[in-house]
Amino acid sequence: MKFARKTVLAAIIGAGLGAPAWAQTTWDMSVVWPEGNFHTQNAMAFGDRVNEVTDGAVTITVHSGGALGIRGPEGMAAVRDGLVPIADILMSQQVGENPALGVETLPYLAPTLPDLALLHKFYRPMIEEIAESMNQKLLYMVPWPGQAVYARQEINTIDDLAGLRIRVVDANGQSFFEALGAAPMQMPWGEVVPSLAARTIDSVTTSSSSGVDGSFWEFLGHMSTFNWQASSNIVTVNLDAWNALAPEDQAAIERAAAAMEGEFWLNSQAEDGEKLAVLRENGITVAAPSPELQQELLDRAMPIWEAFKTRVPDAAPVIDAYLAARG
Repeated sequence: MKFARKTVLAAIIGAGLGAPAWAQTTWDMSVVWPEGNFHTQNAMAFGDRVNEVTDGAVTITVHSGGALGIRGPEGMAAVRDGLVPIADILMSQQVGENPALGVETLPYLAPTLPDLALLHKFYRPMIEEIAESMNQKLLYMVPWPGQAVYARQEINTIDDLAGLRIRVVDANGQSFFEALGAAPMQMPWGEVVPSLAARTIDSVTTSSSSGVDGSFWEFLGHMSTFNWQASSNIVTVNLDAWNALAPEDQAAIERAAAAMEGEFWLNSQAEDGEKLAVLRENGITVAAPSPELQQELLDRAMPIWEAFKTRVPDAAPVIDAYLAARG
């Protein structure tokens, strides 16, 4: 099929008629994470695979570190509006577009990778529908390592969280840490390190990966592995850009995305252990919450699930089906 397409293109170009729109396509991909982050590395590997499986017909150029000027919460809107054809997007930051995109970040709903994989069996069709309603197609989604709490002091009890000015990503984090007595502030990644340097915040909830990305040891001394929240990035492509591709290239890209998604999940699992080691090497004290604190955290989390189901009723069947399957 590719040989036939190339033969036709050569004939058309040779005849001076010009190539069709799908002859060769270059997509600029927006990524807010730095080049060394594993999500960025995944995106670059995906771009290489797309170039390979389309025989050079589709090229993806990854722009890391927010180089295209698109902030995290703007990701899906930017793809919808065609400001960029493709982007790696932190899904939980898109709840302003559709609150159902916040399901997986409900505290302790899916605290392990197996839990999250089970949740996605029920949740992914909804994500795909939301993406399509926003003029884009979901290609793959990959979780971050579990969300920890970085602070200047140890966190051994709920009282240690009282008044803590902690950066959170989304409304679920806001609700959870308010329930814990902290003073949460929502902010995108690009504002975190400057806020730590200015002491606008005392604490951050994020992954081991981001702790290394931000060199948190320059500001904070302790990390508590709460693993309280699941969080995934999604890679979506603008539907107009997608529909402009040759059908054979669409099929090849879909196959590549499906095959690589499993690899990328394994990368996430390996990433956590590697980055925890880096944090320790740089002087961060890493500790897990006690069983007593863990139970108290869960007790504060569960009412937030019910409140979310009331506030976002479209998501309630997804949550209920997952919880029933998990038992």
